[in-house]
Amino acid sequence: MISQKPSLSQRQSLQQKLSPQQIQYIKLLQMPTQVFEQRIKEEIEMNPTLEEAGDEPEEMTVQADDSDDERDDSEEREIEDDREIDWDSYFSDDEPGSGSTSYNPDQDDWRDLPKPYQESQLEKLEKQVWLLDLSEKERFIADQILGSIDDDGYFRRELSSVADGIAFQTGVPVQPSEVENVLKRIQRLDPPGIAARNLRECLLVQIELSKDQSPAREHVLKMVRDHWEDVEKKHFQRLMKRLNLSEDEIRDAFHFLQTLDPKPGFFESASDAGNYVIPDFEVFFQESTDDDSSEDAGDFVIRLNRRNLPDMKISNHYMSMLEHLKGKKKQSREDKETHHFIKDKMESAKWFIDSLRQRQNTLMNVMQTIVALQEDFFRRGKGLKPMILKDVAERVNLDVSTISRVVNGKFVQTPFGVYELRYFFNEGVGTDSGEDVASREVKNRLAEIIEKEPKDSPYSDQKLMEFLRKDGFQVARRTVTKYREQLNLPVARLRKELV
Repeated sequence: MISQKPSLSQRQSLQQKLSPQQIQYIKLLQMPTQVFEQRIKEEIEMNPTLEEAGDEPEEMTVQADDSDDERDDSEEREIEDDREIDWDSYFSDDEPGSGSTSYNPDQDDWRDLPKPYQESQLEKLEKQVWLLDLSEKERFIADQILGSIDDDGYFRRELSSVADGIAFQTGVPVQPSEVENVLKRIQRLDPPGIAARNLRECLLVQIELSKDQSPAREHVLKMVRDHWEDVEKKHFQRLMKRLNLSEDEIRDAFHFLQTLDPKPGFFESASDAGNYVIPDFEVFFQESTDDDSSEDAGDFVIRLNRRNLPDMKISNHYMSMLEHLKGKKKQSREDKETHHFIKDKMESAKWFIDSLRQRQNTLMNVMQTIVALQEDFFRRGKGLKPMILKDVAERVNLDVSTISRVVNGKFVQTPFGVYELRYFFNEGVGTDSGEDVASREVKNRLAEIIEKEPKDSPYSDQKLMEFLRKDGFQVARRTVTKYREQLNLPVARLRKELV
C-alpha cells in the first residue's frame, strides 16, 4: 500500500547565475565595430555620469551656470542657426532622385559613402530568442547555441559538450535533453532550419513549417522523414515503389524539395550584407633593424582599432556632486533621491567601463593567439595552417562559443588584404610529406582543377580525388565531395555543358 503521508526533504545544490556585468560583457564581445560604436553612444546618452575621456561637460555646465547672459546668447545663436536650415526639405518624403536625403547608391553624392549598417543574422536571431518564453537557464543555453552556429547556419557541437561547458562556467547542472529542447525551438525561428544538426533535420523543419498544402509537400515529408538514404542517392524508382507514387508525383515532390534552403545562410559576407568593413585589428611583421640578425628576425605588431578602444571615465562633475551630497548633515527628500540616482548611475558606468576593458583584453588575447598559430601567413601571406576554434579556446582559457562570438564579424587588416577572423579557421589535410595543410589550400586547388576540366566531360569526384593525390594531398573521395559542396560546385553530370 502506497503511503499518502506528506514528507519533508532537503536537497543541497550549488547554483551560479550570470551577473548583469557578465551578460553585458558577452553582448559587447560579439558586436562588430559599427554596432559597438553605436552601443557606446547609447550608453552615454542613457547615463549622464559616463563620458568619453577628454570630454569636459562639467566645465561647460559651470560656464553656463556662471552667466545667464552667455546662456541666452548661446540659445539665440542656436535658434538663428536652426532658421538657416530647410527642415521641411530635409525631412521630405520625395521619391528617390528628387533630392531626398534617403540613401541611394545610384546618386553621385552617395556613391563614395559607406552603405548603411544592416542587422546581422545573429542579431535577428537574438531578438527572436528574447521573444520566446524561456527561463533564465534556457536563455543561457540559447546564448551558447547561437554562439556555436557555423557559417552554413548549422549547429555541429555535441549536446553533451554544450551542457558540460555551461555547467563548468556557471556551476548550474544542464542535461543534454535540455539543450536539445532549446535547440528545437531555435530551429523554428526565422530562417526555418537554422541551427540544424544535419541536412535532413534542416529540411524536415522547413517542410513541417511550410504553409504549402499540396500533395507534393506530404510526399516530400514522408520521403525525408522515412526514406532519407534514397533521397540522398536520388533512387527515384525505389521511392516511387515504396511510396506508391507516379512519375509526375515524384517529379513534383523533388521540385518542392528544391525550393527548400539546404544552407539557411547565417554569417553573410560583408558585401552580401551591405555593411562597410571596418577592420578591428591591424597586423604586420616588423623586421629587426639589427644588421647581424636573420631576415626572419623581428616582431609582429598587433593593433586594435581605436574605435574599439574608447577611453571612458566617470564624470568629475557628478563625482563632486555625490561627495557634496554625502557631506550634507541633513538631506532633504530631493537630496536623497538625487544621491540614490547618481550612485546607481555611477555603479552602472563602472560596470560598463569594466566590460569595455574586459572586451578589449579578450579581443587582443584571441588575435595574438591567432597570429601565433598562423605565423607563416601573417609573415608571408601564405602557408595557412589547420586550426579550429578549440585550438584558440584552449590557449586563452575560454569556451568555444565565446571564441566563435569573438571571430564572427571581426576583420583584420594585413599587408596582404583584409580578412575576417573566421578565414583562419579550417580543418587539416595530410600530405605525402607527413605534414598537415589547411583544408582551404585543398579547396583552392580543387576549384582550379574543376575550372580547367573539359566542359563536355567533367571529372567525377573519384577522378578529382586522384588529381589531388597526385598533388600530394591525401584525401578520400567523400572528403572531395564535401569540399566540392562547400564550394557550391555541383556534381559532374550537372557541370556538363554542350560544346
